[in-house]
Amino acid sequence: MKQIAAALILTLLAGCGADGPPIRPSVNTSVRVTPNGVSTATGVSVQSGPVTVGVAL
Repeated sequence: MKQIAAALILTLLAGCGADGPPIRPSVNTSVRVTPNGVSTATGVSVQSGPVTVGVAL
């Protein structure tokens, strides 16, 4: 839970636009159904020019 909160705080801080125009975060979510059950994956990334910062949860 702490990792999710930290990722959201960093994403909001990067996207607030305090030092320039706001940066829009990108969120990717996937759901997989396998014979062993259902699994989910979520990732958040922020791109500014050639630099991309991402967090997979």
